[in-house]
Amino acid sequence: MSRPGDDGYWFPAKRFGWGWGLPRRWQGWAVLGVYAASYVVVLLRFPPQRHPAAFFGCLALATALLIAVCALKGEPPRWRWRR
Repeated sequence: MSRPGDDGYWFPAKRFGWGWGLPRRWQGWAVLGVYAASYVVVLLRFPPQRHPAAFFGCLALATALLIAVCALKGEPPRWRWRR
């Protein structure tokens, strides 16, 4: 259910700069939680001191997936310099 004035985006555009801010809906928080959990799993499974390529490769994949979800379910970002 959406409230009046709710645009349905999971991630709002940042107020300054380019990109997305903190989630505004529970789905966005769930995505961010999965990203954080994947970071911990990758850190434990592939310690960067022992497996640097696997560590950075898995983190790059997880980050690319997070950016893809933000692009699909977030407000279209644009450069914002002032109010």
